[in-house]
Amino acid sequence: MSSFIRGTVVLMVAVFLTKLLGFVFRIQFMRIAGEEAVGIYMTAYPAFIFFLSLVQLGVPIAIAKVIAELEAKGQSVKIPSLMKTASFITILTAVVFIPASILFVPYLAETLLGNSASSTTLYVGIAIVPIAAIGGLIRGYFQGIARIEETAWSQIIEQICRITLITWLLPHLLVADNTALSAAYAMGVTLLAEMLSVLYLLFKYSQQKKRIPKQQEKLKRYPMEPLLAIALPSSGSRLFGTFTWFLEPIIFLRALAFSGVSAVAATTLYGIVSGVLVPLLLFPAFIPYALSVVLVPAVSGAVASNNTRKLKERIHLSLRLSALTGTFAATVFFIHGEDLAVKLFHVTQGASYMALLAPVFFFYYIQGPLYSILQATGDAKAGMMNSVYGGIAKLAVMFILASQPGLQVTGAVLAIGFGVLITSFLHIATLRKNKSTASGFTIFALPYASFIMTCIMRPIFIPIGDFGLFTECAITSVFLLVILILTGQVKKSDLFLFRRLLKSH
Repeated sequence: MSSFIRGTVVLMVAVFLTKLLGFVFRIQFMRIAGEEAVGIYMTAYPAFIFFLSLVQLGVPIAIAKVIAELEAKGQSVKIPSLMKTASFITILTAVVFIPASILFVPYLAETLLGNSASSTTLYVGIAIVPIAAIGGLIRGYFQGIARIEETAWSQIIEQICRITLITWLLPHLLVADNTALSAAYAMGVTLLAEMLSVLYLLFKYSQQKKRIPKQQEKLKRYPMEPLLAIALPSSGSRLFGTFTWFLEPIIFLRALAFSGVSAVAATTLYGIVSGVLVPLLLFPAFIPYALSVVLVPAVSGAVASNNTRKLKERIHLSLRLSALTGTFAATVFFIHGEDLAVKLFHVTQGASYMALLAPVFFFYYIQGPLYSILQATGDAKAGMMNSVYGGIAKLAVMFILASQPGLQVTGAVLAIGFGVLITSFLHIATLRKNKSTASGFTIFALPYASFIMTCIMRPIFIPIGDFGLFTECAITSVFLLVILILTGQVKKSDLFLFRRLLKSH
C-alpha cells in the first residue's frame, strides 16, 4: 500500500474519532447547559486560544523540527537539554502574557464583548493556558520523534473526559438563572479534561525519556536562538489566525449591538452559529483535513523527484475527493441541516441559517487541500496571504452587514460565508498559475452543479418528510450519488486508480 494512501487513511480514522467525540460533547453541552451558556462559552473560547498562542509562541512546532533533526544526526542526547530550554522560554512567555491577559479580561468582557457575564469563563480559560502550554511542549516532542500514537490517545482521553464530566457532573453544578456560572463550569470541565490529557502525556514522556542515551559529560544549555529562529516565523500565521478568531465574537457582538440586538441575545446567537451550525457543517471535514496533512510530504516528494505524473495524480485525486465530500455535505445540510440542528442540539433559534451556510461551505472542504498543495509547491507565502485577505474581508463585511437593522445576524452569517469564498477562490487562482499542477475550476464546478441539481430535483422526485430524518439524509445522499455517476464524476476508472495507488510505493 502506498504511504500516501496509508497515511491518509490512518490520520482520517484518528481525526474522525476525535471529531466524533468533540461533536458528542457539543451536543451534550447544548442540551444540558442551554443556548445562552453555550453562547458565553463560545465568545470566551477564541480569547483562550489566542492567549495560549501568545504563551506558546510557536515553540512546540520548533521542538518538533529540531528534535527530528537531532534524531536524524544521531544526537538524541541533546534532547533533554533542548526540552529544558523550550520549557524556560514557555515559562518566560507565561510570566509576561498570563498576568497581562488577566488584567485585560475586565475590558475584554465589559467593553469589547459588551457582556460582563463572560468574565468568569475567561478567567477559567486563562487558568487552562499554562496546562495546555505544557501539553504543547510534550506533543511537540512526540511529533519530533515521529510518534503520533501518544498525541492521538491524549486527544481521545481529553474528549472522553469532557463528555463524561459534562454529562454526569455539570447537571449537578448548574445554578438556575445563572448562565454565566454554567458557562464557567463548562470551561472548568475543559480544564479538568486538559489536566488529565497532560498527565497522560507526562507519563508517556517519562517512559520515553528513559530510552534516551545518557551523556557521560554534562551538556551545555541548548541555545535559544535555533528554537526561536523557527518558532517566531512559524507562530506568525498562527497568531494572525487566532487573532482574527479572537476578534470575530467581538465584532459580531458589537455590530449586533449597533443594530439594536441586546448583549444576551447576541451572545446566544453567536453560540448557536459558532458552537452548533459551523461544527455541524464541518463534521465530515475529517476527510479533506487528513488529505491536507498528508499532501504536503506527498506532493513535496513528487516535486523533488520531478515526477510530474505522480504530482498531477495525487493533486487531482485529493481535490476530487475533497470536492465530492463537500458536495455531499453541502447537499445534505442544505436540505436537512435545519432539522438536524434542531434534532441533535435541541436549538430553538438560528437553525434556519444552515440553508444559507451550506452552499458556501462546499468551498471550505477544498480550502485545506488547496493550501497544502500551495505549501508543497513553493507558494506557501501566497497561500498565507490568501488566508489573511479572507480573514480581513470576513471581519470587515461582518461589521458592515451585521450592524444593519434589516440584516443583523443574517449579515454576520453572510460575512462568514464571504470569508470562506474569498480565501478559497484566491487559493484556486494561485494554484492555476502553476502549470505543473494542471488544476482549474472544472474539478469543482461539476460537483457543485450536481449539488444544485440534487437540491432542485430531490423534492420533485421524492417528496421530503415521508420518512425519518436520518433515512431522508440517506435518500438524499443516494440521489446525489446517482447524479454524480450519471454525470461521470464518479466512474469505474476510479476503482482502477485506487488499485494502482494501493500497489504503488
